Amino acid sequence: MAVKIYIPTPLRPVTENNAKLDAEAKDVAGLLDELLGRYPALRGHILDDNGDISRFVSVYVNNEEIHSLQGKSTTLKDGDEVAVIPAMAGGAVPFTEDQIRRYSRHIILPEVGGKGQRRLLESRVLLIGTGGLGSPAALYLAAAGIGTLGVVDFDVVDLSNLQRQVAHHVHDLGRPKVQSAAETIHDINPDVKVVQHNTRVASDNIMEIIGDYDVIIDGCDNFPTRYLVNDACVLAGKPNVHGSIFRFDGQATVFAPGKGCYRCLFPATPPPGMVPSCQEAGVLGVLPGIIGVIQATEAIKLVLGAGEPLINRLLLYDALTMEFREVRIRRDTNCPICGDNPTIKELIDYEQFCGIGPAH
Repeated sequence: MAVKIYIPTPLRPVTENNAKLDAEAKDVAGLLDELLGRYPALRGHILDDNGDISRFVSVYVNNEEIHSLQGKSTTLKDGDEVAVIPAMAGGAVPFTEDQIRRYSRHIILPEVGGKGQRRLLESRVLLIGTGGLGSPAALYLAAAGIGTLGVVDFDVVDLSNLQRQVAHHVHDLGRPKVQSAAETIHDINPDVKVVQHNTRVASDNIMEIIGDYDVIIDGCDNFPTRYLVNDACVLAGKPNVHGSIFRFDGQATVFAPGKGCYRCLFPATPPPGMVPSCQEAGVLGVLPGIIGVIQATEAIKLVLGAGEPLINRLLLYDALTMEFREVRIRRDTNCPICGDNPTIKELIDYEQFCGIGPAH
């Protein structure tokens, strides 16, 4: 049956600014299917996570709300007028046409939708380190539409970095990594606001740095910084998306507030010199790409509240055998910082704790 559909102003950016549409359907359910097939980005605006009409959306047939008729089974006849009316509070900012095109593959996912993409655009994620792990994480978080990305690094781009640190390029040699990363992020997605922290994180500045962010991604490459980031996240109640790499092996997990931390997994550091750095032992160039993208995936899941994050699970990856394994992590009730009776209540000297000199 030929019917007309009225689209109110808040939804017009999703329908190419069309206020009225012509369609053919025998009932409301079929009409909605045709409408969403034509404009997939509408899904998150009018359907809930179960595929039903959202409770903040009303559908009218000839000025009668369908719940007073036969709901989605309401039959349609030639000349009927259907209106899809969302609730309005005056404060929501609709997607621009460019955003609808850019994020369309997210918006059509029921697990993301328009509401989820809005969460991503409003979220703030901090990358500690813009090297091997931070680089791929930054690229995919930017592409996904994370609204604010903080990048922390004190180093400059070196030729040896380019084997794996994909946020940097030959023309960036000698430049601060935060500047190089910021430009690459903006090239991928100008929607993203990049906050540059061109500094080394330490006990006297990390709490201020992480305070404004929703999720922290640990992409550092030394034990003192790793324990510093862990303790700061525990004290600040921030989720910590952990990643680490060595030669051909990688690890990833999520430390969520109240559910364990890095100290629960590794209460003490190896003796100095027992575990060489990547600079000393080498690392397969593609390895941090795999682990960094896993970290980006976990950060996005945390922002969306979707899926099952790697909380209390340590993912192990062996590039030589192309195998993933998973082991459980338990919260240690005797952990000195996240246990039942914590003894660490403020940040400490982490170089001294790790038994080494200042981190480089």
